[in-house]
Amino acid sequence: MARRKQAAPLQREPSDFSQGPPESPSHGWKQPNGNALSSASTTSNGTIKAPTPSNTQAQPGLTQLLICVAGIYASFLSWGVLQERITTTTYGPPSAPERFTYSIFLNTIQSTFAALVGYIYLHLTTPNPTPSIFPTRSILPPLLLVAITSSLASPFGYASLSHIDYITFILAKSCKLLPVMFLHLTIFRKSYPLYKYLVVALVTAGVAVFTLYHPSSSSKKSATNNSIWGLSLLAINLLFDGLTNSTQDHIFTTHRSYTGPQMMVAQNILSTLLTTSYLLLSPLLPTTTPLTPTSTSEFTAALTFIQRNPAVLPAILSFAACGAIGQIFIYYTLSKFSSLVLVTVTVTRKMLTMMLSVVWFGHRLSGMQWVGVGLVFGGVGAEGWIQRREKMVKEREKKREKGF
Repeated sequence: MARRKQAAPLQREPSDFSQGPPESPSHGWKQPNGNALSSASTTSNGTIKAPTPSNTQAQPGLTQLLICVAGIYASFLSWGVLQERITTTTYGPPSAPERFTYSIFLNTIQSTFAALVGYIYLHLTTPNPTPSIFPTRSILPPLLLVAITSSLASPFGYASLSHIDYITFILAKSCKLLPVMFLHLTIFRKSYPLYKYLVVALVTAGVAVFTLYHPSSSSKKSATNNSIWGLSLLAINLLFDGLTNSTQDHIFTTHRSYTGPQMMVAQNILSTLLTTSYLLLSPLLPTTTPLTPTSTSEFTAALTFIQRNPAVLPAILSFAACGAIGQIFIYYTLSKFSSLVLVTVTVTRKMLTMMLSVVWFGHRLSGMQWVGVGLVFGGVGAEGWIQRREKMVKEREKKREKGF
């Protein structure tokens, strides 16, 4: 099969914030020959602001746009439904019901699929020779840190689902700007424009309203404590996400020839090695943490669970495949269209994921919860719109300067 060169090369520059797993990767692009367009940055929901393709390149058509949108929607809507099904469905006979709680095993399957699919994409979309995913020794420590933090984030996120519902999980995961801003303010002493603080306040208020006005249940007297504990676990997850994104920014700043597909493959290979090592060595490790409440090896327990409940295996494999393929559609969209398209698709995709969860799994939301939903997505959408306007103003200024 002939290899095809990317039509619109992109280069990733340092950004205020970026995204972690897996639906909207914070990866950058650069043409293999080193030619790059204007710099890119990321938005608060994790998407990358891509430069406009050169006028000499063939402009993508409506058919390509529809394919990209359909691919992202199909991949990540399916991914979201499968994630909720795997983590919340009760398996086994009524006398002995059980749930799949083996998040590290699930994360290992996901990263393995993503590494394989990412390498195939890297191989097919770059000219000979395929660029090395570990080009220098100096890139290994930060890549390893990214793999560690991303691997640690996932178990806390899955653990939170035992205490909060999936819709709350989706809304809170839209607050990715909060931990990244916190890290930049406390560690890097970086300031932000006023509107970003307002966006964070709006999104945080939306999540708080949604959580506080959750329909009460007489059978759940400890619902409030459960929610607080669940949100605490999710906050740790978001903090690890923020550290992952900040480290990725550092990698792209210090290794400017490093591309998004290379990062995708390298991060997922290292994550797979780390989580596989944990699964094999876990019987020798302490098991007193809230994430590993039993003394049984997670690897053995997960395989035994699948053997008892084979219906979960297709969902696990489909979940991993959808996540990996979805990342490829994200990359392809970034290489063909502006960031405004990707921001719109990402925000609406998260809204549709939430709506699909309500319909598919029969969740009920109160009136105030819908207000909270509106605050969250309104804040995320407003941030993306402001970012887009700022970029357009800068582009007009550059054109004026070139005209004189």
